[in-house]
Amino acid sequence: MKIAVFLSSRMGKSPAYRTLTEELGRWLASEGHELVYGGENYGLMAVLADTVVEAGGRAAGVIPQREPMLSCAHPRLQEYHYVKSMAERKERMIDLADGFIALPGGIGTLDEFSEVLCLNAIGALDKPLVLLGTGGYYEAFRRVIETFLEEGMADEAAFKRLLITESIEEAGRFLKK
Repeated sequence: MKIAVFLSSRMGKSPAYRTLTEELGRWLASEGHELVYGGENYGLMAVLADTVVEAGGRAAGVIPQREPMLSCAHPRLQEYHYVKSMAERKERMIDLADGFIALPGGIGTLDEFSEVLCLNAIGALDKPLVLLGTGGYYEAFRRVIETFLEEGMADEAAFKRLLITESIEEAGRFLKK
């Protein structure tokens, strides 16, 4: 299974983000899944690719042909996809992946997983999406979803392909469904 992972190009404040990222990388490799990610070699993105490659897994990067991203491409990936823009990067990752995991991240991660969530909700995509956090990272987003539902701004069906969890094992089961 090709799994696109959306995550931060920064390390974040908590060492738990790195730990979760390394655990996910080892899990991806041990389960025979191929990593598809933004292809960059810094922050948690570099940690994930390094861990996957060092554990004997495959990693593919989707890299916009613009600076600074182009010059920061991870040097040890097995596959590179060069695209013109961030929008094309997101589109290519969505096309390549069988499922998605969003680790702790910022604005870019929010943009990426929101696109998948929206495409699933409108029926243009039917691929699982997992928000995999630690320390309650995605609990605020869970509350936003609850507000959408309570206020009648979305139906539960819009979230049938979404799981919010802190368990890699639960994420794996959901992705395989």
